[in-house]
This record gives sequence, C-alpha cells and structure tokens, in this order.
Amino acid sequence: MGHDEKNNEGEEHCEASKTKTTAKAATNEGHNDEHGGMLRQMSESSIYATDPDEEDDEGRKIELGPQYTLKEQFEKDKDDESLRRWKEQLLGSVDFNSVGETLEPEVKILSLAIRSPGRSDIFLPIPENGNPKGLWFTLKEGSRYSLKFTFQVHNNIVSGLKYTRTVWKTGMKVDSAKEMLGTFSPQAEPYTHELPEESTPSGIFARGSYSARSKFVDDDNKCYLEINYTFDIRKDWQSA
Repeated sequence: MGHDEKNNEGEEHCEASKTKTTAKAATNEGHNDEHGGMLRQMSESSIYATDPDEEDDEGRKIELGPQYTLKEQFEKDKDDESLRRWKEQLLGSVDFNSVGETLEPEVKILSLAIRSPGRSDIFLPIPENGNPKGLWFTLKEGSRYSLKFTFQVHNNIVSGLKYTRTVWKTGMKVDSAKEMLGTFSPQAEPYTHELPEESTPSGIFARGSYSARSKFVDDDNKCYLEINYTFDIRKDWQSA
C-alpha cells in the first residue's frame, strides 16, 4: 500500500505472497492443471499514468476455456471420485441455492487497514469511486507495516486473485509490487488476508508525498477494486 525500501529502484517482484489467510481458501494447483475445466479454463498532468507492467499483464491474458456456473462445475465429472473429493474441499459448505446460476464471480473488498508493530491499526475508508479525497494516510520513515484486508466472494469461484501496487514520487515510478492471494470459493463468511510486512524508506529524500494505484484483479484481469490515492512519508506518525 505504501513504499517498500527494498524496491526503491522500482523493480517489480512477482513472488507469491507468504500471507496469512483465515477462512477456507483452496489452491490445489495440481488439480487445476489436471482438471482445468473446474476453474474455467506521473507526470503532474497525469499522476496515475498507465503502468507498462500493467499493460503487459493485460496483453498476456490466458484463455482459460469455457465458463461454468458453480452448480455446473460441481455436477461435472461427478463419477470421478478423486475429483469429487477435491471439489468438496474447494467449495466447502457453499450454499448452491444462494449462488444461483451466475457465471462471473464477484469480489467485494470490505475493509482495508495498515498495521504497524506497537500501534493501533489505521483503518482506510474505501470510497465508491476508488479515489480518496486528499491525503489517504501517513507512514513514518523507517517503520515496519503491513496491509490487512477483508473481502467476500459471491456467485462463483474466483481464480488467481492478486493484489498489485504501483507508487510514484514527483512523476517517477519508485516502487511496484504484485502479491498472489489465491483461489477462493463463494461463502457467507468474509476472508481475511494480511500481506507480508514491509519497511518504509528513511532519510530526507524519502520523506514527502507519493501517489499510488492499488488494484485487486483475477486471472482474467477482471478488476474488482482500483484505488488511486496519495500518501506521505514523514519523520513521525500523523497525530490521531
């Protein structure tokens, strides 16, 4: 969400996130390959300029094959015992009467919070248009922090959900990150996820205002939330 000093030169890392997830999240890659049908197969004038890395992701969109409703996926190949057990593990206690016959999954981000050792969580309001007004938050230089969020999945399985972030300072890209969250089935209980801890840079050149774009997208590059915002890195935390 902020600026990681490990990525000051803007190098993108696509390493899978070693995150903590509560509630059920199934990521059986072996069965995804074998049974692909189950998951369907800043400049000042333009602060949030399109990131070439994001354009590359869109250009590499993979065709996953025909799409099925959740009910159709569960009934498909029901005579295959191993596949049936895997589907039950993946879908958990899904109420098929509530998900209906919708093909497209829907992911709603319910809350976002910045966590830092020894401090109360900073809860970030999520505007409907994805563009917070003014300064969204402030981080202390040289501090450790992580982003925690809750989200809910509706209608169908969402495959390859990931979080991306790009940060600019005075028109130059200074940081980018991509964290794979996993594959999630619809359920009434929200999922909770916390990204790996990062550290803010420090020093006179690190302090100041930054602009950033954060997105939640899936394997189909469907974007469920895009937030364009500004934040500060200062000598100390912002007063409550």
